[in-house]
Amino acid sequence: MSDMATSQGKEMMILGGDLRPGVKIELDGIPYIVTDFQWVKPGKGGAFMRTKLKNMKTGAIIDRTFRTDEKLQRAEVEERKVQFLYRAEDALHFMDMESFDQFTLDEKQLREASGFLKEELVISILFHRGEPAGVVLPTFVELKVAETEPGVRGDTASGGSKPAKLETGAVIQVPLFINIGDLLRVDTRSCTYVERA
Repeated sequence: MSDMATSQGKEMMILGGDLRPGVKIELDGIPYIVTDFQWVKPGKGGAFMRTKLKNMKTGAIIDRTFRTDEKLQRAEVEERKVQFLYRAEDALHFMDMESFDQFTLDEKQLREASGFLKEELVISILFHRGEPAGVVLPTFVELKVAETEPGVRGDTASGGSKPAKLETGAVIQVPLFINIGDLLRVDTRSCTYVERA
């Protein structure tokens, strides 16, 4: 084995003690991203890392512990910038911003992220072994309210909320004073209303 192959093999490994949020690892051929970690040093025995891992393909969260000296496989994930073109039934159409190739993904592959896709929005899609494994949305997007109950006049600080369907199909909770046609700033991480745009 050449020195280069050996160094590449070392780069693809990570120690359990180096796990942090955002690190991508592979377990049994499945890519996971670390969402939370806690370093634990028991009275007896070696230290270990208690982690929460998000399956990049299904979104499922699992709890796993790793010894700090345990060697783990880094997930080989390629990030591609793409522009969302349009939605046709359950198919989402994108264009690769580098090659300008167009491709289609099933709405189910993007899970809740598909509810924040507006035409011309640029996002990143993560690929694991050529298969889509996740989406990186902008932190905030601006979307119009398509459906909601009429706003209550003068009701700006009561703290109540109501559901609102956005132009992309996502449904979020909004303050009572929001009306159809209002442009909202939405946090895509928590799927929550931030403010009127």
